[in-house]
Amino acid sequence: MHKGTATRQAVLDEAARVASRVGLGGLTIGSLAASTRLSKSGLFAHFQSKESLQLQLLDHARGLFVDLVVRPALGAHRGEPRVRELLRRWLAWDADALPGGCLFVAASAELDDQPGPVRDRLVQDQRDWLDTIAQVFRTGIAEGHFRPGADPVQFAYDLHGVMLAFHHASRLLGDPDAATRATRAFEALLSAARPTS
Repeated sequence: MHKGTATRQAVLDEAARVASRVGLGGLTIGSLAASTRLSKSGLFAHFQSKESLQLQLLDHARGLFVDLVVRPALGAHRGEPRVRELLRRWLAWDADALPGGCLFVAASAELDDQPGPVRDRLVQDQRDWLDTIAQVFRTGIAEGHFRPGADPVQFAYDLHGVMLAFHHASRLLGDPDAATRATRAFEALLSAARPTS
């Protein structure tokens, strides 16, 4: 890896850690320079502006999410096992990947009423993720694990809601049972989607 590319990756890793705690708005080239011990001018050469830094950070975080959650889950057997692996890895992402929890949840709350390129990128990423969940669920229908009439888009919506509740309960409320409750809600979704005997 080229030294400039390696430096950029290291800076974006740190930016993700920082932004997970202080939000995208709290992330600045100056604060990032302090936490990485690099010069502001050097970071400015990499990112040019705060908006560019935020966009590159979202791209970087999406890549991490794909590497840690999506790609490994897609390696599981089609159908319900794949849906289960997706949830398992998603829970681990929210709990362990970044010190402040899921960067996308934090950014969604922060940017929901702030139009612009950063919000547009986040919206597209979130729509892509919901489409991915729905597509993984469709494999379960194709494998006969879920009812033919089950709605993949509704399942994606409901599962996303479970994960938002998990994030809120674990991060804000400090509920030690958050993962157990999320898993119970997930099992209820699966049970409702299975074919009736």
